[in-house]
Parts: sequence; C-alpha cells; structure tokens
Amino acid sequence: MARETLLTLAAILGAISVVAIIASFTLNLSVLVFKTGSMSPSIPAGAAAVTREIPAGELRVGDVASVYRPGVALPITHRVVAIAVDPTTPGGVILTLKGDANPEPDPVTYPVTSARKVLWSAPGIGTALVRMRAPWVLIGMTLLVTVLVTWTFWPVRRTADPNPPELVNEKERR
Repeated sequence: MARETLLTLAAILGAISVVAIIASFTLNLSVLVFKTGSMSPSIPAGAAAVTREIPAGELRVGDVASVYRPGVALPITHRVVAIAVDPTTPGGVILTLKGDANPEPDPVTYPVTSARKVLWSAPGIGTALVRMRAPWVLIGMTLLVTVLVTWTFWPVRRTADPNPPELVNEKERR
C-alpha cells in the first residue's frame, strides 16, 4: 500500500513539474524571488512571483514590473507609477518605478522595450525555493527519488499460497 501511495505521489509531482516546464517555455513565464522588502506589504521579502515577459508598451500604471538597470546584473522589481514614450527607441517606453514600501519613486527612470510583468505572488515560497537550491537538498532529493524508484521496481518475493488452485480443485472433488 505504501509503495503504491508513494509512487502515485511521485507521478503526480512529476506531472506537475512537466506541465510547469511546458507552461514556462510556451507562455514565457519565470519565477522571481523577492530578496528585499521594497514591495512590502503587497509582496514581502521572501515571496516568489510568477512573471511574464511582455512588450513594455503593454504595461500600465499600477502594474508591478521587473526591468534591468543599465550596468547592473540584477533586475529591479517595483510598481509602475508613470509611463512615457521613449522618442529615441521604436516601441520603447521610459518607466518611473516605485517600491510600495518606499516613500518616493526610484531616483532614476528605466528606458525599456520589454519587461517582466508580475502576474501573481506568494509570500514565503521564495525562501523555500532558495533553500531547495542548496546542494545538500538537491543531493537528498536525488537519493530519495533513487530509493523510491529502486523500491518500486525491486522484485517482490512471493510467499507460497496456502490454497493453491490444485488443492482447491482436489478438495472440491472429494
């Protein structure tokens, strides 16, 4: 019973993983982990958000967007408070962003042609995702899956049937 339950659980988690991977590629989705509290209380530090890359012209004031800053490797994710057309770049806009926890908008504007729009977020999930990337967690999960697969396909020793069909038929004849 436990074998079937664990195998069913692993199959469900595997199917969810496959669907998530297909959705991320076909819908251009990604997960973003918030490391600071600049978007609190709506998106606290440690939250994870699902984002989708869109043309910058589709953003609206009030959207939460993730954009790259010139010369900085990490993106900034704040709420859009103003949008202006960028006259120097076809399809480009200049975004003014502000963290919900910040009293003023960011001191710089962001000229972009595309951005990652936050579709939804979940508090605390980001912390768990970051912890799952630790080497000891990955090794443990690999060992767990290996043991589960081995246990599932290991030959089962059958015990002798106390009433084999030959004896049942013999008893019926008497």
